[in-house]
Amino acid sequence: MTRRDGAAGSTLVAAWPVSDPRLLSPDGPASPASQFSPVARLARPLYQRLIPKALEGGFAVKTIQGAGFECPWHAHPEFELILVLKSKGYRIVADDISAIKRGDLVLLGSNVPHIWKHDPEAPGSAGVEAILLQFDPGLLGEKLMSLPAFVPIRRLLERAGRGLHFFGPTQAAVAERLRQMQAMTPFEQFIHFLEILGVLAESSHCHALASPGWAPNPVHFDQERMNRVLAFIHGSYDQGVRLRDAARVMNLSESAFSRFFRLHAGKTFPCFINELRIGRACRLLIETDKTVTEISYECGFSNLSNFNRQFLRAKQVSPRAFRGQIHARLGSAA
Repeated sequence: MTRRDGAAGSTLVAAWPVSDPRLLSPDGPASPASQFSPVARLARPLYQRLIPKALEGGFAVKTIQGAGFECPWHAHPEFELILVLKSKGYRIVADDISAIKRGDLVLLGSNVPHIWKHDPEAPGSAGVEAILLQFDPGLLGEKLMSLPAFVPIRRLLERAGRGLHFFGPTQAAVAERLRQMQAMTPFEQFIHFLEILGVLAESSHCHALASPGWAPNPVHFDQERMNRVLAFIHGSYDQGVRLRDAARVMNLSESAFSRFFRLHAGKTFPCFINELRIGRACRLLIETDKTVTEISYECGFSNLSNFNRQFLRAKQVSPRAFRGQIHARLGSAA
């Protein structure tokens, strides 16, 4: 993956510890070598702060290009605004799982666990391109943030603790500013940075991603082990992945694994797997001509009736009706 840094940044580094990228990457299988001893695990930080030099101006803009997103499931104190220019797949923000596509714009608050996952097998998939704007929580200072003019921005940053997805005219306005920032001087970038915060703060075209009860908890967050189970899930969720298999990967009993997963993902393991499968099914219903039966088996459901029942519960419509509604909307917009 190639990263191009903006003028305000310098050498940008990963916001997570990587001694062997194969152990943490969701793109590869979990390795037996990733089963570190308790001592080694305690020696490795769970939450990571971006190296100060990477945010020496208080914020940094960078472009990501490559075959996929290299980031594992991770979190950091810095805020992050992510604009996807090219990718098909899904993102997980705290306990929310959603599909991503071109134009996806998300603001993440401090210590919100997240991962963006590209699906190279998706129809029309052609790699990844994204723009990231990262900034320090204390960049603007307490005095500035206490001014009446900055109250909307302060509230925006508070709301970002659940992750915020922006769309419509807000997305278009911010995406244009992010593209322009790539060739600007540090001072010009800072002015644009404030403008972006202002646009986001005044927007009604957004919704929170994580559930209302979500609260980041760095003390109990085990990033290393969560990466291992996510790598296992990504390679198996379209098949007959079972809780006991995931527990075995983690060297935990089924009950201990269930407690661990719910603490970190905010939902049960079966619910998490089901949401991933339904999300993939939605994309296949929209982007392919495969039959509902073919899609149900391809997404890991054991039989068609179970697929129809789970899909109806999640989307309030049947798979066939969902496809018809989407195609009708696309047809009317053509």
